[in-house]
Amino acid sequence: MDVTTEKSSGVTFVTLDGESLDASNVPEFKRASAGAVEPKAKVILDLAKVQFVDSSGCGAILGMLRQLSQVGGDLKLCAVTRPVKSLFELVRMHKILDICDTRDDAVKAFQRA
Repeated sequence: MDVTTEKSSGVTFVTLDGESLDASNVPEFKRASAGAVEPKAKVILDLAKVQFVDSSGCGAILGMLRQLSQVGGDLKLCAVTRPVKSLFELVRMHKILDICDTRDDAVKAFQRA
């Protein structure tokens, strides 16, 4: 899995380029995305290519949300695939996470907040 981070217009985009976020690559995800956790950071996690997330992947996403919340930042997810969205609904993560359809929708959600 490749994790890329880019900043644009005050928003940090973290893009996962791989089929899964699971125990085998969570340490890489945490390491690569750690720089996005800054005071008052607005972070968008793009999951367009991710087809599978296991419990450790869910934990890593929730951990990122918690870290951002502690420093006054926020996290939004975008382009979540159907299998991953179904999992988030099953484990009720969709109640905790702000899930947007597209990157543009996620940016607009930050502007409304």
